[in-house]
Amino acid sequence: MPETPLISIVMPSYNQAAYLEQALRSVLEQDCPGMEVLVVDGGSNDGSVEIIRRYAGRLAWWVSEKDRGQADGINKGLAQARGKFVAWLNSDDLYLPGALATAVRALEENPERALVFGDVLAIDAAGETTNVMRYGAWGLDELMRFCIIGQPGVFMRREALLRAGPLDESYHFLLDHHLWLRVAQQGDMHYLPTPLAAARFHAAAKNVAQAAAFGQEAYRIVAWMQAQPALAGRFASNRRRIWAGAHRMNARYLLDGGQPGPALRAYLRSLASHPPTALAEAHRMAYAAASLLVNVDGLRAWYLRRRKARISNR
Repeated sequence: MPETPLISIVMPSYNQAAYLEQALRSVLEQDCPGMEVLVVDGGSNDGSVEIIRRYAGRLAWWVSEKDRGQADGINKGLAQARGKFVAWLNSDDLYLPGALATAVRALEENPERALVFGDVLAIDAAGETTNVMRYGAWGLDELMRFCIIGQPGVFMRREALLRAGPLDESYHFLLDHHLWLRVAQQGDMHYLPTPLAAARFHAAAKNVAQAAAFGQEAYRIVAWMQAQPALAGRFASNRRRIWAGAHRMNARYLLDGGQPGPALRAYLRSLASHPPTALAEAHRMAYAAASLLVNVDGLRAWYLRRRKARISNR
């Protein structure tokens, strides 16, 4: 019987031929013995399947068939995974060199760790870094307050995932955050203060194309948390921060989706619920307000130039 792999990486894909090969190479070129890679393609018709076939000899398993959406595809891949640790990488994102070895080492150091996560670079369609998403030593309370961890920077113990259950297919945008909330109840979380992956933001990505819909799922998650007996005590003690976090998240994505008016109203609701939570994004709140008064495209270009300058000077 084949030796059990140490870590399984699932790559869901659908019509991302422009980025797929780079994503695959970022996994396959990791210096991490005992790795298996599984690709779940949703029936692409843009040349993705031909790319997958070129790498088929280095894959543990792959399939190309119509599915019910991203969560179904990922669940399908995770069901095939045999590794002690698991993660998934979307086919337009990237792992940075050494990411898997770093994550595996952290998970092996402490068997109580259900989930480890690191920082994530934001890159554009050309692969240029536009932001560095830095997190912190967060736990379940922070997740409940909508401290969001970039999905490609997360790695899980498979036993914890099996206890938590698969991705909920009824979520289309915050399916990962909903899963982290469940996995974090199965053990400890551990933060690695270094970038492990890059998330690509481009016009076709749902984090851009459908930004305004993310916030509505944040409110769904609030309702779900309220209904969980195991979270009752934490919810009661974090209620104002949780609602502030949901409103802030809604505002953030509305702003990214080009809706500064609704974004500002959501920021004001966050401010009313818990001022420190809202004021952590005071610069974005100011940007939303200013966008209502001046040329939005010009202001956005200026904002992005400043952010790139800060990154290049680090």
